[in-house]
Amino acid sequence: MRKDQWRVLAFVLALAAVLGFVLLAYGIGGGTPGPAESPQTSQQPSAAPYDGHTIKVGFSMGTLLEERWQKDRDLFRAAVQALGAEVTVMSADNSEAMQIAQAEALISQGIDVLVIVPQDAEATAAIVRRAHSAGVKVLSYDRLVKNADVDLYVSFDNEKVGELQAEAITKLAPRGKYVFIGGADTDNNAHLLKKGVFNVLQPMIDRGDVTVVYDQWTTDWKPEVALANMRSALAANHGQVDAVIAANDHTAGSVIQALAERGLAGRIPVAGQDADLEAARRIVAGTQTMTVYKPIRLLAEEAAELAVKLAKGEKTGAAQFVNNGKIEVPSVLLQPIAVDQSNLDSTIIADGFHSREDVYGPSAP
Repeated sequence: MRKDQWRVLAFVLALAAVLGFVLLAYGIGGGTPGPAESPQTSQQPSAAPYDGHTIKVGFSMGTLLEERWQKDRDLFRAAVQALGAEVTVMSADNSEAMQIAQAEALISQGIDVLVIVPQDAEATAAIVRRAHSAGVKVLSYDRLVKNADVDLYVSFDNEKVGELQAEAITKLAPRGKYVFIGGADTDNNAHLLKKGVFNVLQPMIDRGDVTVVYDQWTTDWKPEVALANMRSALAANHGQVDAVIAANDHTAGSVIQALAERGLAGRIPVAGQDADLEAARRIVAGTQTMTVYKPIRLLAEEAAELAVKLAKGEKTGAAQFVNNGKIEVPSVLLQPIAVDQSNLDSTIIADGFHSREDVYGPSAP
């Protein structure tokens, strides 16, 4: 079977699965949805109506496999409900075909606005077209949908994330061999982050102070791919590397695993992002140098408020614009924060993102 036939088959199977959920949700075919549907979808009771009906928000997520996205789901859902609207959440488990099918299901349920974290920045353009044909506005959450007439983009300044990573690592390793373990090539954020990293590194490369000896994407952000990449980087350079910048904390964890296999963990600076709990613990232990904290509560609450405004036809006040290959998308970009041992307490712990006990252990002072 050819690759394109496999893609069609995967889409059909995914659509069938989601339509099965929709039939259950509407009571067709007998029975009611049970625990097996979680975490694929979660719908809350009706809230206060707007203009005669309750605003319905669909939240289409590319994945819930990482800790970070579970926080986004919970915070966004709570923020939407606090505004008197309903929200239905669906996660595609890293499948672009499943996400397209799930978005179709959300649109068919009569949502007023679709909030989407695209699994594939290019493929999800079809979702935007379908939503608009049904009169549904689309907000791109954290990751930008490419080549589509997206109504609004809410995220952090992801180019700045890369700059913060590189600035922190180059202070510790101003010269030497660098490894860059990128994110998913299909994720626009991964490209923005890489751009930010090389904004800082390129002048040092041009001077001959820094050499990037390994630069590879991580398929679907999978830690096992990042682990294989880092092992390859170490093998190709006989274990002689001076710094590593990883696209997120999951890939950084794989980097540190590969370094530990050679007795190098804690001896080579490693950057990540997302402020995952395990990353915070590695920072305390000294095996990960830094992470980039993106206050997800702020992102979720901002996106929820703007999604409801879109549904009501109100102005969002977006003053920035990001080109997605087709249009200049009205955007709200929040500022990330570099975190290391010196400010763990004053950032992620002070914000309640992680507890002090979880980060430092039960015997923490």
